[in-house]
Amino acid sequence: MTLQIYNTLTGRQEPFQSIDPQTVRMYVCGITPYDVCHVGHARCYVVFDVVRRVLKANGYRVRFVQNFTDVDDKIITRAQERGVKPSELVRQNIDDFFNKMDALGVERADAYPKVTEHIPDIITLIKKLVDNGVAYRLGGDVYFSVKGFPSYGKLSKRPLEELQSGARIDVNKEKKDSLDFALWKESKPAEPAEVSWDSPWGKGRPGWHIECSVMSMKHLGVPFDIHGGGLDLIFPHHENEIAQSEAATRKPFANVWMHNGFVTVDREKMSKSLNNFFTLSEIFAQYQPSVVRYMLLSVHYRAPLDFSKEILEQSRQALSGLRDSIARANRVLQKQEFGVDESDKPGSEIARAIEELVNEFHEALRDDFNTPEALGILHKMIKLLEKQFLTNTVSRGSVRFILSKIRSCAEVLGLDLFSFMQGLFIPAEVTRLAQEREAARQRKDWKKADRFRDQISLAGYVVEDTAQGPRLLPKASV
Repeated sequence: MTLQIYNTLTGRQEPFQSIDPQTVRMYVCGITPYDVCHVGHARCYVVFDVVRRVLKANGYRVRFVQNFTDVDDKIITRAQERGVKPSELVRQNIDDFFNKMDALGVERADAYPKVTEHIPDIITLIKKLVDNGVAYRLGGDVYFSVKGFPSYGKLSKRPLEELQSGARIDVNKEKKDSLDFALWKESKPAEPAEVSWDSPWGKGRPGWHIECSVMSMKHLGVPFDIHGGGLDLIFPHHENEIAQSEAATRKPFANVWMHNGFVTVDREKMSKSLNNFFTLSEIFAQYQPSVVRYMLLSVHYRAPLDFSKEILEQSRQALSGLRDSIARANRVLQKQEFGVDESDKPGSEIARAIEELVNEFHEALRDDFNTPEALGILHKMIKLLEKQFLTNTVSRGSVRFILSKIRSCAEVLGLDLFSFMQGLFIPAEVTRLAQEREAARQRKDWKKADRFRDQISLAGYVVEDTAQGPRLLPKASV
């Protein structure tokens, strides 16, 4: 099955074809770091982490870029409230972002560009838009003229009259049209100097939308393959990105637009004004990050996710069930439970059954990243594993083969099912061999190190050399 993606731009699910047959270039709108991360952030970045993993599982290299909007009215206001510099507030909240995303198993992007690092590029693009006649100056501000881009509204698919009623109100009432949006904003007297730059229009800073056009095009070129973000960004942010980018380059901007659904509480959109807002720090105090990730995967990325303690508890129990079965299988391989058939070859029926489930798993993810269905198939794999425990003599080869397939599928979802066991069931003798091997490697005694590695392998383990030191894994999990 060819990878299928729902494209907001076309309004339908369609076969995915990258511009470069081997590489996918992908941009996801990042956070405005004026506050700590919440569950809405978690949903967006776990979703696109899975998109990236699935693309890799389908043979693509992925160039993944995610920005930080480190200059914004909210940042300036919050910094003034706290009596700190905007840059200090930004640093604290970016640190919080990385801390939380690392805990959720979100792989780091290839680049995290910031607005403050791209001011000259932003000014250059704005000048081009002015020169092209689709932007105009009002005092120290510069606005994009929506009427200068005839296809405005093609992403949100709403008539201009409806968009005008939903447009963000701007303080400048001299705009030619209410939908016209700021590309450059004149500095205000009370604002700190660090959020102001010289430009042909005087001191100021970029508007919200122009930054993503500049950073995505600079790091990925045009057009690029996938642009992602939350459903709330379709209008005006992504609509405006398309308008200003295509008006400047006269080329398509991004081929596929993907949007994850809202996080709701009691079916109302999560927001601070409704007092139904949950930070990740609050959630992690009660539930492991892996439970949160499982919860986020249990609902299709385009559907609303109604957040509650009940769904977290269901996710915790489901994840515990997966891990318990894997831990039991590990004890079988260690001969700590059941009689064990020492053959390393899986039974043909079992091998065929698990391969069929693996194919179903990948087909589910190729169907617009259907993670709920993929999770269901992962549980079917676990049930097949548990069937092996119903006999007096368990096939070591079958258990190891099933575990290897579960591990590879879990990694596509970014689910941590195996690392929690590290050190729990590894015999002391194997640990000693790993330590001896590392000592030999430090002495550059490669022959002796290889002998220790072979002994570790005979004991049913492999040793991986990482930046943090050697890591032992059962053969079943690699």
